[in-house]
This record gives sequence, C-alpha cells and structure tokens, in this order.
Amino acid sequence: MIKFLPYLLFFTSTVVLAQLPKSLVEPSERVTMFDDYNGSIFTSSSFKDASVIHEKSGTFDTKLRYNIYLDILEYKSQDELYHVTKSPTVHARIDGDYFYYCDFVNQRGLERKGYYVLVQMNENYSIYKKFTLKITEPESASRIMTSTPEPGRLKTIRTYYLEENGVIMELSLDKSEILATLEDHGDALKKYMKSEKIKLKKEEDLIQLVAKYNALKNSEDSSNRSLIVNKSN
Repeated sequence: MIKFLPYLLFFTSTVVLAQLPKSLVEPSERVTMFDDYNGSIFTSSSFKDASVIHEKSGTFDTKLRYNIYLDILEYKSQDELYHVTKSPTVHARIDGDYFYYCDFVNQRGLERKGYYVLVQMNENYSIYKKFTLKITEPESASRIMTSTPEPGRLKTIRTYYLEENGVIMELSLDKSEILATLEDHGDALKKYMKSEKIKLKKEEDLIQLVAKYNALKNSEDSSNRSLIVNKSN
C-alpha cells in the first residue's frame, strides 16, 4: 500500500524503452456497447504520453489511456489492444495523474480494490481520487413520445478518499456531509471553511481542509489521533 509510494519520485529517472514488456501487459478487447452514447468510458479518448513503473524492472515510457468502465490502463501495440497488468507493484503516470492499483478496504472492512489517482501523500495519510461512470440508458421514442429516441449518456464522476493505513473514507464535496464525516472537529472546520473561503469542488481546497483536520487531530490530548473514524458498527 503506502510502502510503494516513494517510487513516485522515479517515474522519469530510470531506463526508457519504446514498448512495454510482455510481462507487464495482458490482452484486452475494445468495448463497443457504449459507442452510440454521449460521453466516453475513458478519461481521454486518445492515448496520452505516459510512464509505467515496475518496482523491480524499472520505468518504461509509452502511451496509455484509462478505461473507467473496465478499470484498466489500456495500451496499444501494432493495432492490438492490451492493458497493464493489475498489481500493487506496477504504477503509471498519465498526463500528470499518478495511477496506483490499491488493495484498500473501507471503514466496514469491505474490499475496495482498483485504480486510484494519488492526489497528495503525507506521512500519516494520503488523499486519492477515483474515476467512475454514471450511465444513463437510452430512452425509446415511444416512451418519450417523440420520433427521435434519446441516446444514452456517460458522465465521469470523481470521488475523493482519505486513506490511512490501507483504510479509505470517502470525502464528500458537500459541505454539510463532509462536516458530518469529520464531526469530531466539525465546529472548528466550519469556522475554518468560512474564514478561508474553502470551496470543496476545488481539489486544492479539499487538500487544505484535510490538512487542517490533521492539524486539529495532532493537537488533541489523546493517544488516538487516527483521521478515519471506525464505522464497523
């Protein structure tokens, strides 16, 4: 989990190769079921400059795109489609986003494996975001009483998580909800958000708020300074 994050510093400092080795990719198939939908199953429809790092064999420059629907990093070679092998020891950078395949669990102990984008790493905690899709199915012409059916729609959703020791907690972008989540210092954080004009939809402001919460926890006269409240009950 967190132990591999220092490798982030070496994305551009090791051996550069034109192609990914076969040991780091697996065959993949093109998804066609959403071709007529508005929107995309990718964070970018084109393949972007990227780096893949394997903790044992080094770094490889290539081109990738993230498939949100399948939760894979796609790679194309000689018109054949592949995806990067899912492993906690294989990471990727695509256009400034650092993707890690993580074996996280939520506060109830349920597995939440998948690709997460590292937003910020601190000594005691990290902030990640995860891309998911909101899929709206097409509406038939008879249902909407028009001659033209409504196409399906795909919308990219970004969800932020606070991670501590492999456990993640969702960070809502709604003010009342995030204050309820961080309720042990809710009053102080409410005043802080007002004084600093915090806008939760700004990634940097969300980072700032979590940093403030961490500072408040560290100032407590308590041995339990975990940022993530246990929700197992």
